Amino acid sequence: MAPLIFPEIDPVIFHLGPLSVRWYGLMYVLGFLASYILVRRQIRQHSYHRLDEHFENLNMVLILAVIIGGRLGYVLFYNLPYYLAHPLEIPATWSGGMSFHGACFAVLLGGWIYCRIKEIDYWKAADIYTATIPIGLGLGRIGNFINGELYGRTTDVPWGMVFPGGGPLPRHPSQLYEALLEGFLLFVVLWSVRNKPWDNLRYWPHGSIFALFLAGYGCMRILVEQFREPDQQIGYLLDLFTMGQILSGVMVLAGLLVWIFRLRRAGT
Repeated sequence: MAPLIFPEIDPVIFHLGPLSVRWYGLMYVLGFLASYILVRRQIRQHSYHRLDEHFENLNMVLILAVIIGGRLGYVLFYNLPYYLAHPLEIPATWSGGMSFHGACFAVLLGGWIYCRIKEIDYWKAADIYTATIPIGLGLGRIGNFINGELYGRTTDVPWGMVFPGGGPLPRHPSQLYEALLEGFLLFVVLWSVRNKPWDNLRYWPHGSIFALFLAGYGCMRILVEQFREPDQQIGYLLDLFTMGQILSGVMVLAGLLVWIFRLRRAGT
């Protein structure tokens, strides 16, 4: 059976003079917009006026954290020797190279600092926001697919696809696996239980949705990394794990520790 051929999708939607509007950038915008709408909905549902008061400013902090943290995470985790030799290219996000794990750390840190300064309950805010994050993750992976990047390992499955730049052999469309698992499925899980910390604090203390996101994303990313082509400049660490799997393992551990910590606090 002949492998599927990568669809020829122009990554540029249209041009505005010297500027190019790309599908990948549009996916970021749609992800931020979806999160904005659903976070606002939850704030109003739970009448969380303290967060509502600072909602717009907190959004700006988190958006900046995503961009700065995503870029610095890629530089530090995935290609540090190159950027040490070419430091002027570090801000060049348009050339590609963003790390979810770096963005995640920056968002958590930036959100914590802002919430502490403005006296917002960090755990409530974290639950509200993380329930919506998978939408942006799923859209981002679709953007990766359109760009023909971050494709999977070679395979003989019927849906294997020949990617531009990936050689003549069919590969797993791992971007779509991630869009399904880290995007759609994780969103369904988190959105279905998003109200539990507001209804059952003893077994679902505030911070539980946040913890579930960390552990859930980490597990799904570890699984998908089995099908995704390792980064060429890194390969396998300890001849066994990819960088994505190691960082995701830290997320799983962090999620479990947060949940245990919050359960103990709820029981006191």
